[in-house]
Amino acid sequence: MTPEPLLLHRIDPTRNMARFYRLSIEPNLFGGVSLVRTWGRIGGASRAKIEIFDGAAEAQRRLGTWRERKLRRGYRFS
Repeated sequence: MTPEPLLLHRIDPTRNMARFYRLSIEPNLFGGVSLVRTWGRIGGASRAKIEIFDGAAEAQRRLGTWRERKLRRGYRFS
């Protein structure tokens, strides 16, 4: 079973900033797991990047790295 997706946001009206960042671990068709990162402006188009891993532990570590990186940049949990 995969964990719930992690949704972060960064909103600053003074800078006209409304961004989101979504991290999720999902199974792939090759027997491994993928870390899916989706980001963009809230209400606008988004971008995505998929990283493929052999095991869930490695993907979970990478998710933690991205989560900490985004929290340092000012993102907060939704």
